[in-house]
Amino acid sequence: MTENPTETARITALKRYDILDTPADGTFDRMTALASKVFNMPIVIISLVDTDRIWFKSHHGVEVAQIDREPGLCASAILSDELYIVEDARKDPRTMANPLVAGELGLSFYAAAPLTTHDGHSLGTFCIMDKKPRYLTDSQKLILQDMASIVMDEIELRLAVRTAIGENARQRAELKKQSGVPA
Repeated sequence: MTENPTETARITALKRYDILDTPADGTFDRMTALASKVFNMPIVIISLVDTDRIWFKSHHGVEVAQIDREPGLCASAILSDELYIVEDARKDPRTMANPLVAGELGLSFYAAAPLTTHDGHSLGTFCIMDKKPRYLTDSQKLILQDMASIVMDEIELRLAVRTAIGENARQRAELKKQSGVPA
């Protein structure tokens, strides 16, 4: 894959959150389970698009924790600031040859809202999938966007907490150093 400045900045932003390869998390797992119920969808994923893979922070309805970036639909979805919706992947020219559609998994419906940082980088998606064609109402589209925003708020909050803890530790070490107390 050819690197470009936008993709390099996006990957730098993704690394800033230090979320890749972290353990399962109840908050994110509850969000995917809730979305499965709200949308009546068998598969819901919170994905993060890395340089060569799509890693799943949470996955409901599939057992895999990551896939290669190339066949992944999420890699296409992050290129847009809007919802990325494929109502019938077997008939959509963007997806009908995709191995996730034409292969064993047989996906037919895919809808994703980007997980966008406060500074405008799409880290991944909050996506819902089915093996049959589906359609979303305008209200459902708004709910999907809201769920993605909640997930991104949670990711931002965790970064802010880690940053605050690190800053607090640095300040305490500096105070100890100034007071002559051994660290």
